[in-house]
Amino acid sequence: MGRYTLMRLGIFAGCLVVVWGLVYSGIAPRGLGDSNYMWVVLLALVISAPISFVVLRKERDRASAQVVARVDRARANLDENRRQEDQVDDAARGAQSQTS
Repeated sequence: MGRYTLMRLGIFAGCLVVVWGLVYSGIAPRGLGDSNYMWVVLLALVISAPISFVVLRKERDRASAQVVARVDRARANLDENRRQEDQVDDAARGAQSQTS
């Protein structure tokens, strides 16, 4: 997941540099008043999102598989804990009913 995030930030940083260069060279329009920095960041976000979606598809699938594996492992551990608790509870109830 960390690798995907770093790659995504790298694409955003590259888009930010390109957009900044285009805006300050006059090719892309400037923002209104003091909003120029916000304009550059938002435009870089809008441009980097579809690029990341296409370029990082394999990395996103790999990260997704890792997350699914972790969730499945946690779910299996939880089920095992429940099973152990049920066994202890059943044993305690059985011992309690024999003494009554």
